[in-house]
Amino acid sequence: MRRRPQVEFESAIALIEAGRGDTEIERMTGIPRSTISAWRYGRGTRYHLLLTAARSSWRPCHPDQYSYLLGLYLGDGCLQLSRTGSVSLVITLDASYQGIVEAAAEALGACFPDTRIRRFARAGGSVTAVGVGHPALPFAFPQHGAGRKHMRPIEFERWQREITAAFPRELLRGLIHSDGCRTVNRFKTKLPSGRVAVYQYPRYFFSNLSEDIRRIFCEHCELLGIRWTQSNPRNISISHRKSVALMDEFIGPKW
Repeated sequence: MRRRPQVEFESAIALIEAGRGDTEIERMTGIPRSTISAWRYGRGTRYHLLLTAARSSWRPCHPDQYSYLLGLYLGDGCLQLSRTGSVSLVITLDASYQGIVEAAAEALGACFPDTRIRRFARAGGSVTAVGVGHPALPFAFPQHGAGRKHMRPIEFERWQREITAAFPRELLRGLIHSDGCRTVNRFKTKLPSGRVAVYQYPRYFFSNLSEDIRRIFCEHCELLGIRWTQSNPRNISISHRKSVALMDEFIGPKW
């Protein structure tokens, strides 16, 4: 059965609380009288009540896990609205890195407890999508909207900024796990003696088309004293030895 829009539920409840009868509310709103009667006596209201509460009061019970999940969402996540009006968060990850898939599922379970975490293969098994459905999702991720993220502004709400400022490592970890990597840079040079020496050093890259998301990444690097440079219009590079060592403490190679 198709779920009625939230705006209809809230309008009907307001009229019920104002003392209007079911027939009158049906005439005023076009909502079937049977639906209004059910709502009057609390039947079929659970989802709508959760959505009403979530609009103003939802906050993660595990802000560290939320900060990580927010990083994953900015890189590889999207909100999907079903025909029934329910909403799901889907994060699409490389199936080669099952450790990251497990970390994503753990963060989803921590932020949205008592909900079923779904996993399903895509692209012939090369991709694993991890998802969850919950009425609070539009308020947990207010950055959602029509079109691709790099085509619209991405700004944190005040409460999100407070969380990521307290847990910048977790946000950066999520961003790297979704749209970044740790690589080993190798190069050769000819020494005055004539010998060709080979040098190598690790570095991190973060790549995203959104200028706003790159800015968020860089701002949180700076909170931790991590030095970054912009390699090209879409790539942020971290190659300074101490900065790489710091990131290795909480990110490291993908697994």
